Amino acid sequence: MKSNKNSLSRTAFVAVIAFVATLTVSFAQTKTTQLDELLNKYTEYGQFNGSVLVADHGKVIYKKGFGLANREWDIPNAPDTKHRLGSITKQFTAMLIMQLVAEGKLDLQATISKYLPDYSKVNGEKITIHQLLNHTSGTPNYTSFPNFFKELSRNPYTPTEMVRMYADSILDFTPGERFSYSNSGYITLGAIIEKVTGKTYEEVLQEKIFTPLKMNNSGYDHHNTILKKRAAGYEMKGSKPENAPYIDMSTPYAAGSMYSTVEDLFIWDQALYTEKLLPKKYRDMMYEKYVPAFGQYYGYGWSVGYFPVGSTKDSTEIIGHGGGINGFNTLITRMPKEKSTIILLNNTGRAPLEDITIAINGILHGATYDLPKQSLANLVYKEIIDKDLKAGLAFYEKNKGSKEYSKSESEMNTMGYTLLQAGKKKEAEAIFKLNMEAFPKSANVYDSYAEALMEQGKNELAIANYKKSIELNPGNQNGIDMLKKLGVETEGIVKDVTVPDAVLETYVGNYELKPGFVLTVTKEGNQLKAQATGQPDFEIFPKTETEFYVKVVAAQITFNKNSAGVVESLTLFQGGQEIVGKKI
Repeated sequence: MKSNKNSLSRTAFVAVIAFVATLTVSFAQTKTTQLDELLNKYTEYGQFNGSVLVADHGKVIYKKGFGLANREWDIPNAPDTKHRLGSITKQFTAMLIMQLVAEGKLDLQATISKYLPDYSKVNGEKITIHQLLNHTSGTPNYTSFPNFFKELSRNPYTPTEMVRMYADSILDFTPGERFSYSNSGYITLGAIIEKVTGKTYEEVLQEKIFTPLKMNNSGYDHHNTILKKRAAGYEMKGSKPENAPYIDMSTPYAAGSMYSTVEDLFIWDQALYTEKLLPKKYRDMMYEKYVPAFGQYYGYGWSVGYFPVGSTKDSTEIIGHGGGINGFNTLITRMPKEKSTIILLNNTGRAPLEDITIAINGILHGATYDLPKQSLANLVYKEIIDKDLKAGLAFYEKNKGSKEYSKSESEMNTMGYTLLQAGKKKEAEAIFKLNMEAFPKSANVYDSYAEALMEQGKNELAIANYKKSIELNPGNQNGIDMLKKLGVETEGIVKDVTVPDAVLETYVGNYELKPGFVLTVTKEGNQLKAQATGQPDFEIFPKTETEFYVKVVAAQITFNKNSAGVVESLTLFQGGQEIVGKKI
């Protein structure tokens, strides 16, 4: 539920429903002109600093650098600037695994123990290669360990040493039970690749992907290597950029240690339409919708689903993945039916790459799209860092109703965690409290506020807010886990609710959330499902007879009845928004 907690973060794609503002642009301009205007505006507002490539139906129509690759020497970003990729590395690891499967050297349904006999037998004989690939193994995510940022990330480790960090850990859940993003799983996959091939992960990556494709500007990053045109990574501290914290690149390993350029990633993108690396049968397996995740599905190293087309009701089928690592965040979005691609590599952390991609997708399809606004959360953060908490709170109070700035639950949540990770616990608590007051029906804000309280030893208040979060969204497993950690008995905290079959039947139907954008509610047995236009369906679970929640994303649905008891609409609560959809 947290934002930007892990340096090797995944980038979530679209949630159940993506709603957008109304600031749009004219289409008299060419696509190139529109892309320039869009990206220059993001750069002007300090929301993008990196390299971009856009391909339309297999042809590159735009590639350019924005901002600086190196601020000390005023060296600009360019299409051939080398950026750290973070979790985009996972799709390359998945490719290496599938190549070994195609060669008959690996079995997807075999367990870890078959290939790593020294791995903990307790867990190694339960988890399959398939489950590692699609994050259903239950293996604890090592980047979430309390000492990861201050200790583990700064020291060199061999793959064997990395695996030992978590191999004996208690699993988060029974393997195959559900999705939970785990960098640890991809570390294990890297170790398996080395064991099966007898070569280092880096050597296999070079021999089986980079050399055949002539991706000459890609590789496994090493801090000590002199690498021409490598971008430095930065973070914003208030209004001033600073060098990102050091990370030893042996730590992210097969989960996130690659560097590349937008040009090389386009070579990779195009190769995935061919059999240069892998027969179609096995490539298709990488893009299967194995498990719901991030409002999409997860395959092997890729998210699979749909992405909005600008600010319209339309969406596009996509295969994509993002990444985040100290000072960098990245996103590659592929539209396989039309062979279009959007690649964004940013070297000043926390750029809103999904929003940029949505707008670019609108430009590609000749649709309306949004220009950026300055983030209220970012400006409040700058006031806190440049001055103090009092100044930040005063700025927020003065501007919270202004239409000049974007005000979002997720942005405020991200700022809160940025402060928390920097050790500014009181400031983080204050930001989370503002967010809670602004979005009182969001379960996530109470969960985040509770964490900041717990970090300061304010356990009674933390317990109360975790309970409130679970009350709003019984699917908040993190809240339940934290209550257990605080010594609270959680048995029965989420009560089973049974809604009569006849009542469930009255909820079935189509609900128009905006013109042409419909949420369809269906019933299978005694289970309700909801599906937005162009997006996957989700099971919804009752917390009362009229209130339901989603487990895979933080969203709730309330069915509204008129005075005669007839269902006439529903209300969707998600991401701080409250949208009513009339039954049609």
